[in-house]
Amino acid sequence: MFSREAKAKRQIRRATELFQYLRTRLNSPVSVRLWDGSLVPLGENVEPGLEISISGPGVIGTLLRSPKPETLLRLYARGAVNYHGADMVTFIETARVKNSRSKTKGIPVAMLAKFASSFLFAKGETTDVEHCYTGDETGLKREQTENKDFIQFHYDVGNDFYKLFLDDQMLYSCAYFNSWDDTLEQAQFNKLDMICRKLQMKAGELHLDIGCGWGALICHAAKYYGVKSHGITLSEEQLALTQQRINDLGLKGQVTVELKDYAYAEGPFDKISSIGMVEHVGIDNMAGYMNKVSSMLTDRGMFLNHGITRPAKMDDKAFRKMSPERRLLAKYIFPGGELDHLGHMIQCMESKGFDVHDVEGWRDHYSLTCRHWCQRLEANREEAVRQIGEEKYRMWTLYLAGCVFALGDGGARIYQTVATKHKAKGLSGMPCTREHLYRGETQATANAQPFRRAA
Repeated sequence: MFSREAKAKRQIRRATELFQYLRTRLNSPVSVRLWDGSLVPLGENVEPGLEISISGPGVIGTLLRSPKPETLLRLYARGAVNYHGADMVTFIETARVKNSRSKTKGIPVAMLAKFASSFLFAKGETTDVEHCYTGDETGLKREQTENKDFIQFHYDVGNDFYKLFLDDQMLYSCAYFNSWDDTLEQAQFNKLDMICRKLQMKAGELHLDIGCGWGALICHAAKYYGVKSHGITLSEEQLALTQQRINDLGLKGQVTVELKDYAYAEGPFDKISSIGMVEHVGIDNMAGYMNKVSSMLTDRGMFLNHGITRPAKMDDKAFRKMSPERRLLAKYIFPGGELDHLGHMIQCMESKGFDVHDVEGWRDHYSLTCRHWCQRLEANREEAVRQIGEEKYRMWTLYLAGCVFALGDGGARIYQTVATKHKAKGLSGMPCTREHLYRGETQATANAQPFRRAA
């Protein structure tokens, strides 16, 4: 039998051997900090301070017994695995190795056997976490009444928490950068105004924003374009702040908001926007959602749908398969969320009487938006942990960083689709060009305070 001290030394030796072997394969600029303080570089030219730390041999034992992404997520959430030397986005960006999976294949069986035998029966690290949706996170068999539970799990973390990383207007959807060095505040203002331009808003029109967030769009549309805007949300926290914002801006009577599921909203409206809400609808409910939106629009009324999608696959079965990563996102961050592909969304639009005019991809814009959010949240780490705890903070930073790369690499997409309700036969009534989107100055851009460029 090995003594406790001998066992500990053997574990360090086996871990060092494995990581040194991986060094020859990966040549990464990152080092691994083991629980005894020793540092194992994963490449020839590592960056000082750029490290992954492992808190104890139980971390490896736990991963060997349960080699799943969820195990690693929980270990990270509890601090048993950590990163150092840069913000999370920069760390991942620097540490990524092209074709890393293929490069780590073919580890000698004898080395793996020695490694496994040293850790397989080590006392495991606890992976218990508090922040977890306890119902059916997939939402595949959802009842309409469950939508409120899904939304409140994500959005009612607290307004003060979202203020730590969002812009001043509290916009939690993709910004629009006229220049890649725009500040987040400028880019979010650009987004609001682009939506209003695309919807060709005019004074006196009735506008509905489905899933209105903290009310930035409904207030912008009313203030700068003179429309009468109504917002609906399922978040108590968002409702309270939106009502306060309406009063502070003197828009009471012109802008209204209520706690309501889209299924129970009633029209008619001239313009309808859905910004970052369609992800909560569910693929099986998509046609019904488009039908509901159509039913609330006047003929030739305009609808702008802004939503995240996934690339389509060759068949529906392959597309609908729930990957471990998507299940984790649903369980710990976005219960009930389901990303459709663009083709199906447009098919559902057209089948419910919409005439689709414009589709614009904003994937690069959203990746940069999420980068701003993640880095802002990390800059406010101390206050975030005070508000929501270390575990939830870690999950959120990982989620936002994941979005940066999912969108940046193309695993996720985002599109704005503009359509008109086509009830009566005849022309659509759309302008012959899209110059109105990019030419000239609107009241909003003329009157707005200029935002400083990012450093």
